[in-house]
Amino acid sequence: MKLGIDVSTYLEELQHGAKYYDGDTQIDPLDAFRANGVEYVRTRVWNDPRSEKGEPYLAGNCGMENFLALAKLVTDKGFELLLDLHYSDFWADPAKQVPPKAWATMGLEELENAVYQFTRNTIERIKSGGYELPLIQIGNEITNGMLWPVGRLKENEDGTRGNYEPLCRLLKAGIRATREISPQTRIILHLERSHDAVIYDEFFTNMEKFGVDYDIIGASYYPYWHGTLADLFANLNNCKRFNKQIMIMELGYGFTLENYVLEGGSAARLVVDQSNAEEFGFVREYPISPKGQAMFVKEFLCEAEKNGVECVFYWEPLWIPGKDICWASEQGQEYIGEGGKSTTNEWANQCLFDYSGKMLPAFKEFSTNTYQYI
Repeated sequence: MKLGIDVSTYLEELQHGAKYYDGDTQIDPLDAFRANGVEYVRTRVWNDPRSEKGEPYLAGNCGMENFLALAKLVTDKGFELLLDLHYSDFWADPAKQVPPKAWATMGLEELENAVYQFTRNTIERIKSGGYELPLIQIGNEITNGMLWPVGRLKENEDGTRGNYEPLCRLLKAGIRATREISPQTRIILHLERSHDAVIYDEFFTNMEKFGVDYDIIGASYYPYWHGTLADLFANLNNCKRFNKQIMIMELGYGFTLENYVLEGGSAARLVVDQSNAEEFGFVREYPISPKGQAMFVKEFLCEAEKNGVECVFYWEPLWIPGKDICWASEQGQEYIGEGGKSTTNEWANQCLFDYSGKMLPAFKEFSTNTYQYI
C-alpha cells in the first residue's frame, strides 16, 4: 500500500509565514513526509478561483498556477502527482457542484465540449512543464453528480436515483481527453459517503451500464460522517466486484476540540469542535486528542493494508491556522452560495501539526513503517 497527502494550500501557508517543527527543530514538512515513505501529492485545481473583479477565493488559490508551482516543488523532492479536477471555480463536494462562471449557461452538449477542452488543455500544460501525471480525478466527491443542474443525480419515487446518462456523458468527456493526451494516467472516480454500500453499488453499476472507462474507485473517509471502519471496509470489499483498484482519496481526524484564536481575532469556527463532537459516536472510541488521533491513523492504515487498499491520502495535514489563512473569502462564499459563515480556517484541528506548527504523534503513524510488517 502507498501513501499520499493533499497539500493544496501549502504554498499559501508558506506565503503567510507558516513554520513547521519536530519538537523545537524547524523542519521542511515535505521532506519529513518523504522520510515516512509518502509517495504521492494530490492537488486540487479550480477553473477560475477569482471573482469577476479578480478577487481571490483563497483556500490555496488553487488554479493552474498553484498546481504547477507545487508540482515543481514536490517532484523535485521525489513525489508523484495526482491532479484533482473539481470542474468548478471553487469547492465542489456532495452539497455543491457549482459550474464554472464561464460555463454557467451551458447545456449538456456545450458542457461536454467544455469538460473535454478544459481537461485536455490542463493535462497539456502539465506535460509541457515536464511533469508526469500518474493519477487524475475526473470530478471531486461526485456522489450526487457534478456540474449541477445538468449533471446532478436526482432521486426517483422508488428511492433510487436517476439522471445518470448526462453525468456519464460529462465524465466520459473528461476521460476521453485524458486517454488521448496521457494514456498512461490512471483515472479515479471519487465519492464520499463511503459507508453506504447501496449508493456505491448504484453508482458504479451505472458506470458499467453507460460504459464509463475508469481505473480506480476513490472514497473519502471521515469517521464523523462515514460510519465505522467495519462499515467502510465492508462497502469497499463489496466494490471489488467492479474489478477496480480502491483508494482512499481523503482521510482526516481531529487532535483537539479547542478553537484557536489568532492575534487580535476571535475564536475560529471549526468543522468538528466542542459544540458538535457529542453527535459523533466514533469519538468515544478514538478521543479527539493527540493520542486519539494517532491511534486512529495507526489502526486505519493497518486495516486498509489488510483490506487491499492501494493508496491512502491524508487531506490537508499542513493547513495550520494563520493570519489570512481562510477556507474561503467572502467572494468565494458568495460563489458557492454559503455567504455569511466564518471565513477562518475551519479544518485546522484535523492537521498532523498543531496550531503552533509542532508535529503531532499521528504524523509518526502516517508512515509505511506503521503497517508494512503486519
